[in-house]
Amino acid sequence: MSDTKKLWQGLSAGAQKSLRPRDYSAASLTEGGVDAAELLDRSKIGDGWIPGVEIFARTIHPQRHRGLFGEFVRRDEGVLAKIKLWPVQWSAARMFARTAKGFHIHPPHVPAGESAEKWFRKLYVDLANDYASRPYDREQWDVMFFLQGTAEMILRDVRAGLPSRTMRFFVDGDNHRSPNNVGVVVPPGVAHAIRAESSEDVIMVYGTSVSFQPEFEGRIGSEIETAELPAEWRKFLAD
Repeated sequence: MSDTKKLWQGLSAGAQKSLRPRDYSAASLTEGGVDAAELLDRSKIGDGWIPGVEIFARTIHPQRHRGLFGEFVRRDEGVLAKIKLWPVQWSAARMFARTAKGFHIHPPHVPAGESAEKWFRKLYVDLANDYASRPYDREQWDVMFFLQGTAEMILRDVRAGLPSRTMRFFVDGDNHRSPNNVGVVVPPGVAHAIRAESSEDVIMVYGTSVSFQPEFEGRIGSEIETAELPAEWRKFLAD
């Protein structure tokens, strides 16, 4: 009998057969998720990075006996200045503890007469650093900041012609000062889900490259957002 089997020999045969050991191996970008701080050095991620996604550090300044102060972004400095993106609308959202949103997705613009596959390859591979070529004014890019709580984010690239990559990570709100205080840029065509990871509400502020347009709001597997009525209620209402 192996040492592992001896460890559980006091259990019934049925219990031993059903037993599965807890996996304490390190989480990954696609399985289990990583701290957002691990994504600040993109060179460590390699081919796992979704083109167009940006994750950048923020500094939160505590003000003793008063609260805290944290900048979002400056128009002429940092990541948004580099990629030439400045939101035209800012909004706020609150997620109650133990709830989730998404997957949300916004339609990427494809010029007339251009195939989606060739366009995305040109935009994100051949001209990856030519940020002026991006049609920010014709598609919705999101720039997200978290003020409160801890959020789990999952991004999935479903743009035609690009590899299907997944990024899963955790962001801390400003009230949890840590290396995981980051801003996140999500391109159109990248499905994104957010889950309140703790027992605390998540409050976020986000900017968009275009003003709100209902037709830009797509959903994939978003049933988690629906609070279904009890079966008895549905039966009563159907009578």
